[in-house]
Amino acid sequence: QVQLVESGGGLVQPGGSLRLSCAASGRTFSTSAMGWFRQAPGKEREFVVRIRWRNSITYYVDYEDSVRGRFTISRDNAKNTVYLQMNSLKPEDTAIYYCAAGSYNGRYKFDYWGQGTQVTVSS
Repeated sequence: QVQLVESGGGLVQPGGSLRLSCAASGRTFSTSAMGWFRQAPGKEREFVVRIRWRNSITYYVDYEDSVRGRFTISRDNAKNTVYLQMNSLKPEDTAIYYCAAGSYNGRYKFDYWGQGTQVTVSS
């Protein structure tokens, strides 16, 4: 099992920034991919960004079109933590953000999910 704990959400004004963290524990060696997803009120959960690696080296990052250039995902292997730096935030970025972990074998398969952290972008 892998446990994921997100943090860093909050209320920010449009144009502002937030950094989300996702700390992984447990059988983290079994994972080779992580991602951030979000779910806005009344909408389905959607992909934001995902990252996969091989031999602890970042291999490929894939951003959803609406966040590309504004959001950046990064990893700290020593801390088993993934970060999501979110800049130039817009009201439409308001959602619960979830961290996920899993594997990649030609396609992503996310088996583990965090509890989510609320991000609200409002003036």
